[in-house]
Amino acid sequence: MEKIKKGEVNLDDPATTLALIKLGSVLGVKGTFNNDGSLNAVGLSCAVCHSTVDDAFAPGIGHRLDGWPNQDLNVGAIVSLAPDLSVLTSLLRVDEPTVKKVLASWGPGKFDAELNLDGKAFRPDGKPAATLIPPAFGMAGVNLHTWGGGWGTVTYWNAFVGNLELQGEGTFFDARLNDPNKYPVAARAGFGNKRSPNDMVTAKLAALQFYQLAIPPPTPPAGSFDQAAAARGEMVFKGKANCAQCHVPPLFTEPGWNTHKPAEMEIDDFQANRAPDNSYRTTPLRGLFAHMKRGFYHDGRFTTLLDVVNHYNSFKRLSLTEREKKDLVEYLKSL
Repeated sequence: MEKIKKGEVNLDDPATTLALIKLGSVLGVKGTFNNDGSLNAVGLSCAVCHSTVDDAFAPGIGHRLDGWPNQDLNVGAIVSLAPDLSVLTSLLRVDEPTVKKVLASWGPGKFDAELNLDGKAFRPDGKPAATLIPPAFGMAGVNLHTWGGGWGTVTYWNAFVGNLELQGEGTFFDARLNDPNKYPVAARAGFGNKRSPNDMVTAKLAALQFYQLAIPPPTPPAGSFDQAAAARGEMVFKGKANCAQCHVPPLFTEPGWNTHKPAEMEIDDFQANRAPDNSYRTTPLRGLFAHMKRGFYHDGRFTTLLDVVNHYNSFKRLSLTEREKKDLVEYLKSL
């Protein structure tokens, strides 16, 4: 660490990266090494997307923050560096330049978990179909755990990602993915009924779920919001703005089937229609400060919390004053 402080370690050197992987110091990256010390294989864990560090030592170096979305991770750029993209070109039935164009469109902090199901790389307006990497903390008591409605609880998504995204050796079943109209890519590939004779995923799901549900939402740091304004904003949240009708405290999402149709939110239905029940999940609000960097909603379309408040103020005709809107923002930052 002292050498890093003195600038005596080249963090861009592959040899340094290999040494750090051997030490288990690269978050979310696991390496298998040969007897001579050379790298044999590399794999990724949930932490690569759903954990980050607090930069306590230096940018990108610090204490683990499990459950926090990695807002700086450029998944598309990393995947595009693979020497062989034939798995994706074959699956999607497109050429390599097309795959690289899609991957380049995602940007930091985003990933398209449905691309390998429906093959839809871009929205009708031409913008990328990728969505923000969601937080994985504060999930206890929350039914649905992803942006689109109907996918399933945390253990469903863990099985989905472990088998279909990270391509682990395991078993996964979801007959909905056999629909050739809604999920043509998944139907062709047989993703709805994956059966590995060497299942190394299923036995880990219970422990993973237990740990993930135990991750509490982080507490906003001192000084990150105006306490007096937040206290006033809580009254707006529960009263005039009626936010608590859907974001029910203390879960700040609905107990039960926590989804809404696009028309109820006055937004487009593109991402909702990629989900099994054509709806959007009511996002839990605790720990919002931990994932404000890339915007709000599933695709980051609203840059600030004030943009979100203005959207609902207009749509719901709430007639909030400027002070009430600012107070509401401070309350959201305090959750």
